[in-house]
Amino acid sequence: MRKLILGASLIFIAALSRLLPHPPNVAPIAAMALAGGVYFERRFALLIPLIALFVSDCIIGFHATIPYVYGCFIATGLIGMWLQSHKKAAFIAGGTLISSIIFFIVTNFGVWLTGGGWFYPKTPGGLLECYTLAIPFFRNSLIGDIGYTAVLFGFFELTEYAVRYFEKPQTQNIE
Repeated sequence: MRKLILGASLIFIAALSRLLPHPPNVAPIAAMALAGGVYFERRFALLIPLIALFVSDCIIGFHATIPYVYGCFIATGLIGMWLQSHKKAAFIAGGTLISSIIFFIVTNFGVWLTGGGWFYPKTPGGLLECYTLAIPFFRNSLIGDIGYTAVLFGFFELTEYAVRYFEKPQTQNIE
């Protein structure tokens, strides 16, 4: 029940974070997908970031690149599931970086392919232009992904430690 409440809270926070003013591409969705894959049951791991995206997209609006965006967050959740058995700082950092790179490559390919509000020529030069102009957004995504991942993983680890600490039998010294 605790994890379900936590998951619902994360959905609310993530959806809200996309609606509040923030630098472009600095949002907690990738971090939620990664942490969700590590800390939640499989059935919730992929749903939490997708529900957050869908709820906020209902307000922000839908666009042609949504399949690419949602697909990237599913991939990030799957990376998180792999991290369950490899929960070390170096692997988490690597998973964060790989997730950010996948998002950059796939979503910008989607922008180039569908137009996505921009109309790049359907040539190798147009694709290169699309990726080149997206570099500032990649920097923002990377900053957001690293920051939010550190906060979320720290929060989950601290919470798990506190739960273990308070649930273990306390020994009493009677003198």
